[in-house]
Amino acid sequence: MATFVPRKIFPALHSLPRSYFLGHHKAGLDKMKTMLSHIDLVIECRDYRIPFTSRNPLFEENLAGRERLIVYTKKDLGSEGHERDRTRERLIQDFQRPSAVLFSDYKDKISIRKIIDFARAHATAADSLTGSRMMIVGMPNVGKSSLLNALRGVGVHKGKVAHTGAQPGVTRKIGTMVKIIEGEESGEGVYLMDTPGVFIPYVPNAEAMLKLALCGSVKDTIIAPTTLADYLLFHLNADDPSSYSDYASPTNDVMVLLDAMARKTGRLQKGGEPDIEASALWLIQRWRNGHLGRFLLDEVTHETLESERRAHESAGLSLSQGRKMVKELRKQKSRQKHLNTL
Repeated sequence: MATFVPRKIFPALHSLPRSYFLGHHKAGLDKMKTMLSHIDLVIECRDYRIPFTSRNPLFEENLAGRERLIVYTKKDLGSEGHERDRTRERLIQDFQRPSAVLFSDYKDKISIRKIIDFARAHATAADSLTGSRMMIVGMPNVGKSSLLNALRGVGVHKGKVAHTGAQPGVTRKIGTMVKIIEGEESGEGVYLMDTPGVFIPYVPNAEAMLKLALCGSVKDTIIAPTTLADYLLFHLNADDPSSYSDYASPTNDVMVLLDAMARKTGRLQKGGEPDIEASALWLIQRWRNGHLGRFLLDEVTHETLESERRAHESAGLSLSQGRKMVKELRKQKSRQKHLNTL
C-alpha cells in the first residue's frame, strides 16, 4: 500500500468573498468610539486558533488611547497543553508587548480568575470612587459574550447576562454595563460592557477568509461548506490524518471523505444518495467543538511573527480604503464574467 502524502499547499481561491463588514459592525464601532472617554480598559478578544488572522486593526485605529488587555479565547480548542503550546504562547506574549496578554477557556475557572485578577489590579491602580468601566471587543463569534458570562459567574457568582450562539451576529448592539467584580469600601467595583463583533473591512487574502469562516467569524452560508470542509481536511492531514479514521482512510479528496461520512452517519437524501453539504457542515462543527484535534490554523514561529510585524507596520487599512478594495474586487469579477461570456 502506498504511503499517504498530504497536500503541502492549498489551492488559491481568488473568487472567494473578501469582506463581511456589515451595517451593525460599523454602527457598533461608531458607538464604541463615542463611549471611549468613559472606559478605563479595552479587553480585546482574539481566537486562539488564529492569533494573527483574528486581529482587527480597526480596534487599534479607533480605540487608541486606552490600555489594552488582549485575551486569546477558545484555548481549549487549539492547545493540547504541551510544551510547544506554552512556547508558542510565550512568543505571542513577547510579540504583543507592551499590551498584556492572557489565554482563556471560558469553562476553565483558573484562566478566568487570571483575567479577573488583572481587571481588579487595573481598577485598584486607577483608584476611582465611581468604580472601573471596561469594554470587551473582538471579531464576530470570537467568544466575547461567553467570556463576559464567565467573568460575571466567577467574579460576582451570578448567572449569564449575554446571549451566545454558534453563528456570528448574536450580539448586534452595545450592551449595558455588567458588574464582574464587587466593589470594596472605596469604590463601586468593576463593570464590563459587551459589544457586537466587528469584522475587518477587507480581508487581505483568500486563505485568511477561509480561516475566519472555518472558525465561525462569518455565517456558514457565505462560503460553500464543501470548500470549507476541503480547507479543514488540508489542515487535518497536516496535523493528524488518523483524526477521521472512523469514517475513511487518509485522503486528500474531500468528496471521498464526505461521502464516507454521510453513509456512516446516516446523512442521506432521498434514494440513499449522500447529503454532501450536510456532511460538510457536520465535519466543520465537529472540529469547531474540538472533536477532530486541537491545532492552530495560523503558524506561530519567530519567522511568522516577524512577517506579521512587518505587515502590521505597513497596514492601517481604514474603512474607506477597505470599501474601495471591495468595490474594485467586485469590478474585476464583473469584468472577468463579461469576458467569459464573449
